[in-house]
Amino acid sequence: METETATRWLTDAEQCAWRTHLDVSRLLMHQLEKDLQPFGLTNNDYEILVNLSESAERRMRMSDLAAATLQSKSRLSHQITRMENAGLVRRENCESDRRGLYAVLTEHGMETMRKVAPHHVESVRRHFIDLLSADGLQALRDSLSPVADHLRGRRGK
Repeated sequence: METETATRWLTDAEQCAWRTHLDVSRLLMHQLEKDLQPFGLTNNDYEILVNLSESAERRMRMSDLAAATLQSKSRLSHQITRMENAGLVRRENCESDRRGLYAVLTEHGMETMRKVAPHHVESVRRHFIDLLSADGLQALRDSLSPVADHLRGRRGK
């Protein structure tokens, strides 16, 4: 005989917090995407460009880039193909692993980052950072860090 555990329904306060988080997440990402459109980029494009621009030699193994951007290898491959066609990245073979591929930021991709990054940062400021006090930002970091750590599988670190 199966035992059924009681569902721990959200309280009104918990439900309000959860829905506010969902609203802010969706609305903010939509706005940031909209602000990248004039540059011909999506949030996914920008995230890939950031990861590559911050990595050694401006390149990452495709499998590592997929993990960093939370994309399937297949989806990332399609994304990289589109970005290759735009001249932002290129693929390179991995000398140590014939099956491995690198995504490499091109000079055009780096120039694009230099051009777009100030606009993106201003968008993040205008729609998020500048709307919160320093104490509010600290409280947000304190509140959300355990959730991020849990979801990354790093509980207690």
